[in-house]
Amino acid sequence: MKTSEHFNSNEGLSMYKLMEKLYPICRSITGNGVRETLRIIQEEIPLTIHEIPSGTKVFDWEIPKEWNVRDAYIMDKNGNKVVDFQENNLHLVSYSIPVNKELTLEELQKHLYSLEEQPDAIPYITSYYKERWGFCITYNQRKQLKDETYRVYIDSELKEGNLTYGELIIPGKCEKEVFLSTYVCHPSMANNELSGPVVTTSLAKWILSANRKYTYRIIFIPETIGSIAYLSRNMEIMKANIIAGYNISCVGDERAYSYLCSRNGNTLADRVALNILKSSQPEFISYSYLERGSDERQYCSPGIDLPVASIMRSKFGEYPEYHTSLDNMELVTAKGLQGSFEIYKECIELIEKNTKYKIKCFGEPQLGKRGLYPTLSTKETGKIVRDMMNFIAYADGERDLIQISNIIQVKIKELYKIVDNLYENDLLSSDD
Repeated sequence: MKTSEHFNSNEGLSMYKLMEKLYPICRSITGNGVRETLRIIQEEIPLTIHEIPSGTKVFDWEIPKEWNVRDAYIMDKNGNKVVDFQENNLHLVSYSIPVNKELTLEELQKHLYSLEEQPDAIPYITSYYKERWGFCITYNQRKQLKDETYRVYIDSELKEGNLTYGELIIPGKCEKEVFLSTYVCHPSMANNELSGPVVTTSLAKWILSANRKYTYRIIFIPETIGSIAYLSRNMEIMKANIIAGYNISCVGDERAYSYLCSRNGNTLADRVALNILKSSQPEFISYSYLERGSDERQYCSPGIDLPVASIMRSKFGEYPEYHTSLDNMELVTAKGLQGSFEIYKECIELIEKNTKYKIKCFGEPQLGKRGLYPTLSTKETGKIVRDMMNFIAYADGERDLIQISNIIQVKIKELYKIVDNLYENDLLSSDD
């Protein structure tokens, strides 16, 4: 895969700016927040937006009613809004039913959620599949509530509507596919919610600008119900064509990289991720599939078994700001987003270039006459071409580029140059 000369490789700042635009939107697994988010992303890439009606059966699940909210607050007896959805959309439990009534503090407490161990954080709480209502506040806010009567108002709507998702299919030279999935269903959280969509958007731009061997299937979905719904519509073609995929989430901070393997642990997606991370980010943290938590649960489930892994920065559930208001625009950085973009770009380049290579001649080729080996033999000359000779030693048509890189302990990027030189001198053949 060769990158277009016109593509701007410094994407970090533009990703951060896109995140700033998306951050205020109140998203959930359905509703206008998802639509607005996808429309904004559609301004960046040619996304197709699909909708699935409420009540549609998708495997063992059913598309829920669509939820939208216009306003919500808790007002004290003096008319002061002590909790206001307009100030932070995390204040409302997602999928809260409409409410307009007065409650005592004791009655109200049953509908409040806070974190004593993080007293300045608003928790993120949802209730998608059981009708209830509630507000999320900081523990310090909760302690300041007075023993009086409060007006609770939630202007929301649960109706027969649709689940909305975005899809981009980028055709390649063959039907075999690389799959990228990210989610657009959380309200204002930066690393857990928006880093995935903005990095995926930039990756899509880059893929569109490049020569491609493989077809790319890229989706922006609500987590869990969205991946289940998408699989219910596309599973057969995905199982037939996808050779590697990644669930892109939590890729915006500057902490150590994380790797979450697929259920099988040895797919092409796993092998590519491990090779790239070991060579460029050796301090990365590796997690087992037992520590899964996002849409890899659906893609890797028995009977589906897609080759999907994840590369993250701070893994979901493992960083203190996760699922709270502390996961804000100060947690993510342009540099963090840029780093994740570059790692995934390297992974995609490797998937594109990975194949089994075979040296064409018996014995070692005469490299000197081709200008690939120093004609004067000294103690130092062997070191100069050692990587090339080691590559040749394992280019037997049985091992792919990743295996050879791992065996001879040479970075993939350095092997690309060797492969090009051997091809130019008609010394190498491949499966392609």
